[in-house]
Amino acid sequence: MLIELLRHGETALAGSLRGSLDDELTAAGWQQMREACQNPAAWQRIVSSPLQRCAAFASELAERLELPLSLEPGLCELHFGEWEGQYPADLMHEHADALGAFWQDPYACTPPGGEPVAAFELRVLASIDALARAYAEERVLVITHGGVMRLLLAQAQGLPRQQLLQVQVALAERILLRRHPDGVLERL
Repeated sequence: MLIELLRHGETALAGSLRGSLDDELTAAGWQQMREACQNPAAWQRIVSSPLQRCAAFASELAERLELPLSLEPGLCELHFGEWEGQYPADLMHEHADALGAFWQDPYACTPPGGEPVAAFELRVLASIDALARAYAEERVLVITHGGVMRLLLAQAQGLPRQQLLQVQVALAERILLRRHPDGVLERL
């Protein structure tokens, strides 16, 4: 299965840890997304996170390209608990040690009240596995979040778990992966 990942564009809470907050794209974010999809690939369907920063554009694109669209809750961003909506610079003032530990090893350090990264990984990979079973021979555009893309890219690159947050993904960036039948991800 070919999976083309597309990260959402700029949002109203740009720069913060948005997680499960359902903020919308800004005008610039809509423009970023439209520009990223000016040259669509031969997608056969679109799958999106249900959060509006992904789903609103996914709906517009699916209608324009006349493709089926489905929303997949498993592709939502990591839930940051008490840190949701906070800016990292602000968190550094009150929670420097916890934030630093999270950046160093997100699997070992969970934000207060947040989703453990190991659970996030299981959720995301289960969603990708379900998509691969349902659409094994298709090319699917997946519109999602930076954390989801970092996780999948880290897997495809064979990076150690501690390096997850070092993977860079730009707003409205498209990345093509192949998911092999054995579940291995490969960046193309």
